[in-house]
Amino acid sequence: MNNSSIIEAKNLKVKRGGTIQLDIPSLSVGEGEVVSLIGPNGAGKTTLLQTLSCLIANVTGEVLFKGQRVNSSHSALEYRRRLAMVFQEPLLFDTTVFDNVAAGLKIRGMKKSEVRGIVTEHLERFGIAHLSERSARTLSGGEAQRTSLARAFAIQPEILLLDEPFTSLDPPSRESLIEDLERILKRTRTTTILATHDRLEALRLSDRIAVMRDGRILQIGSPEEVMSHPVDEFVASFVGVETILSGRVIEKNGGTFVASVHGQEVEAVGDPHLGEAVALCIRPENVTLSTNLSRESTSARNVFQGKIVRITSLGFHQKVEIHCRFPLIAYVTNHAVEELALKEEKEVKASFKATAIHVVRRGDKTKGLERN
Repeated sequence: MNNSSIIEAKNLKVKRGGTIQLDIPSLSVGEGEVVSLIGPNGAGKTTLLQTLSCLIANVTGEVLFKGQRVNSSHSALEYRRRLAMVFQEPLLFDTTVFDNVAAGLKIRGMKKSEVRGIVTEHLERFGIAHLSERSARTLSGGEAQRTSLARAFAIQPEILLLDEPFTSLDPPSRESLIEDLERILKRTRTTTILATHDRLEALRLSDRIAVMRDGRILQIGSPEEVMSHPVDEFVASFVGVETILSGRVIEKNGGTFVASVHGQEVEAVGDPHLGEAVALCIRPENVTLSTNLSRESTSARNVFQGKIVRITSLGFHQKVEIHCRFPLIAYVTNHAVEELALKEEKEVKASFKATAIHVVRRGDKTKGLERN
């Protein structure tokens, strides 16, 4: 990836009705980079995209494109011609698929002979060449979104903004389109900012992920960094940490410590202060269940007896909720559920390694977190 910045935001603020809707001190996206904005509904993802594309008035702060501030109406118009935006609901003209994909090229005054070649290429790229003469009104949701994306890529934008483009699609259409988009982004290296509430989409497509809440970016980093080292409990819960335990440090052992959690002792890696309040974040895939596990038969430092409260099918695996004085969640394969004869009310041993715990220090959040 080219690290040179193509788009920057500095001190962006959007106020509506006296309420701050967006507050972004700084954001920089490198050329060829794919950045996902993730967060719940109302987090400010769409507002940020609209602000970056200069579609919102009464904004304080500045947007820079290749180091140059986008300010005057002429400058903003030239800038917007360099980017394309795709929305959750495809906004198509009441004409053929071909003419929809050609629209941006015609607006730019491209010759008819050149338009046909470019449109044909992008219809084929998105698997809709056979729909070329079809009316946009007759398209399915997936076909319409493919048309919308083909139109966006046809103008060869320097920046592509995607606002929840897969949300309204059925699962097969969604999976197929994500697969194609992933391949096309790798081939074209188009700088892309994607807004989504689906962390799996973000993980699959992104070089970096920015977690948003209440108009602010709480954390931005590589997918591995954000998933494995969330800065606080909100980010942890949003990126898939199913168990977050509140504890207090009662013992330190040179690189590791013991926290008291509901009367149980949990060992983790880190260096918080004695007596400090901590949040222990445990991903469900790092919890192992057994019916006969002893402390001597596992390398895991944390082994607890518990009772299964609930088992929920998640397709290829099962979500198992255990109570061992504190709540604990594990993901278990369907085969393991059968092999261990797991069922509600059954007693099991749950284990997880000290190194598998991500620690958020509640006593001193300004210094961030301990990384394992």
